[in-house]
Amino acid sequence: MKNLSRRARVATGAAALAVVGAAAFGTASANASAPAASARAASPAVSVAPGATTASTHLTVDAATRAAQAALDAAEAENQRVTVAVVDRNGNTVVTLRGDGAGPQSYESAERKAFTAVSWNAPTSELAGRLAQTPNLKDIPGTLFLAGGVPVTARNAPIAGIGVAGAPSGASDEKYARAGAAALGR
Repeated sequence: MKNLSRRARVATGAAALAVVGAAAFGTASANASAPAASARAASPAVSVAPGATTASTHLTVDAATRAAQAALDAAEAENQRVTVAVVDRNGNTVVTLRGDGAGPQSYESAERKAFTAVSWNAPTSELAGRLAQTPNLKDIPGTLFLAGGVPVTARNAPIAGIGVAGAPSGASDEKYARAGAAALGR
């Protein structure tokens, strides 16, 4: 068998890629109409009985942003470089503000503190004290038992968490998080 030149190998490879690409495109095009056919065969949605659902309250994006900005402003007023995260009742991040010069670790730490605060409906400084009696709490994924997270409540139920990380102490982080929460009451 004869060895192909570099040009012939490149041309052959390009042709093979074109064939594979065309086949993939054809398959994707053919499948694009599949959902319409299966939608007709799908069973209708089922309504649940009254009383089988609950409703929950969430911060608006504007309120979460206002709280995060108030926390960041409080930290910047004291020349601290922090990150602020606000999560909803389910622990999903609504907004994160990373202040100028905040350390790279502060982003994840702020989110985890906010998640921990809303999960237990308590400030993370208080929760950190519980580790002495129950050290395996720290093994729960996504949590961080360091001061700097505070819950936000409505009608006596947690609806959000605010976490701050990056200040030299957890007490400072928590002070800034409380400033963010206080902005929601104005």
